[in-house]
Amino acid sequence: MTALPFSHPVRSAALPGKRAFAFDLVPGPDERAAIAAALGLLEPPALRFSGELRPVGRKDVALEARLVAAAVQPCSVTLAPVPARVDEVVARRYLADWVEPEGDEIEMPEDDTTEPLPDVIDLGAVAVEALALALPLYPRAAGVDLGEAVFGPPGTAPLRDEDLRPFSGLAALKDKLGKPEDKG
Repeated sequence: MTALPFSHPVRSAALPGKRAFAFDLVPGPDERAAIAAALGLLEPPALRFSGELRPVGRKDVALEARLVAAAVQPCSVTLAPVPARVDEVVARRYLADWVEPEGDEIEMPEDDTTEPLPDVIDLGAVAVEALALALPLYPRAAGVDLGEAVFGPPGTAPLRDEDLRPFSGLAALKDKLGKPEDKG
């Protein structure tokens, strides 16, 4: 098991019964470097994760927080640095009576913020997960275009992306047919 790049564990049993537990987390330089390494960032991110854990009902816990971060990712085409800003609301609901769905085919719940209540809620791990989900999957540097790969056997016209679009030939066909004459 790998060590978490940023960890701030809170025991569920130690949470105050009827009051909210407020937190404001800012990782230190070593933790920021570990987050950068874990997420493939070019520089350690600036990150702040603040909010509260509050009781819901008798046994459940809700996490409501705000993640604000600045990160630098490599461009997915050129590997040039691409800055990214994140300002996200993070919500989780931890249920004490969670029942794991069973069977070969299960329906995904509409609310994907619900999880079983663990013995320890790691606020640092939640922050890193939220950051990973909020960052662009394929960042691109300004002005970078993916371009088009054109392949074909020697002696034939290569097949282009435009040729594969199902309605790409309709405009040309319409122009060939011309406008119908008015029979008025």
